[in-house]
Amino acid sequence: MKLTLISAADIASALPMAECIEVMKGAFADFTAGRVQVPPRTVMDIDGEEGAGGTLLVKPAYIPQVGLGAKLVSVFPGNAETGRPVTPGIVVHMSPTTGEPLAILDGTFLTAWRTGAASGAATDLLSDTDAKTGALFGAGAQGRTQVLAIDAVREFETIRVFSRTPETVREFVQEMQPQVRAKLVAAESPSQALADADVICTATTSNRPVFDGLHLAEGAHVNAVGSFTPDMQEVDLETILRSRVFVDSIASVSTEPGDLLDAMKAGITGPSEWTEVGSIVEGESQGRQEGDDCTLFKSVGLAVQDIAAGAVVIERALEKGLGTEVDL
Repeated sequence: MKLTLISAADIASALPMAECIEVMKGAFADFTAGRVQVPPRTVMDIDGEEGAGGTLLVKPAYIPQVGLGAKLVSVFPGNAETGRPVTPGIVVHMSPTTGEPLAILDGTFLTAWRTGAASGAATDLLSDTDAKTGALFGAGAQGRTQVLAIDAVREFETIRVFSRTPETVREFVQEMQPQVRAKLVAAESPSQALADADVICTATTSNRPVFDGLHLAEGAHVNAVGSFTPDMQEVDLETILRSRVFVDSIASVSTEPGDLLDAMKAGITGPSEWTEVGSIVEGESQGRQEGDDCTLFKSVGLAVQDIAAGAVVIERALEKGLGTEVDL
């Protein structure tokens, strides 16, 4: 049996961010329209020594005539202290007609790449078209793709970056500035990052809000992609109270991230008030309706994103001679 191993560099080469954003729009539309199979993901908590544990997630998906597979990804927040990826993983692609394994993709990179692209899609669908100022909370791998994605769909003048570790922000700005059009600026505080920002991205593993929603500018759009368990929270109740809520999956978001679970318990919002972004792509729902609307895109990630992106990568890898073929 032959299997193709596809690296992070291969993925970026085969599926540039602007194109991945369009693939994500299609994946969200297919999910909302029921054209794909995406069973609930399996989540297993891992108790590590001295509290250094994490979470393992197994996420399968099937897109008829396109792709079949699953992602195994773990989230170990403590890895950041040792320079290891916080969300390491692999994506296994199989033939949708025979079930035979076809390829293994770098799931660590693909997760960050397609998560960024999802925020790019939501930003394109929901934010003010004249957005000029961005804000990013979190300067890890996820933060890097968030900046690439929003920069691809809006002509920002400035994107401010905040992290609890100033040195991390300085390294982030130095690395990412050549890759984006906007000027990247290190913010010294959450309020400085948030001031008058038109688009805000949160890509952290925080268990408490990373900014004060009272300071959210009118008409701002927020992409909240970091929290995915009940004890994680990036946005506060005030932000949710002020925003129209859009999600990748109503079913998943109503049971997983602490941001919205806390808001539901407080009676501030509920699933009946949320809109899946796929329905906007399908033309069944409206996005931004008024210029001063605040909008929130809450994403926990869907396996269909990985399979949709991976299928395109595999096809183009074959065309371009990317990847490494191995015999099993």
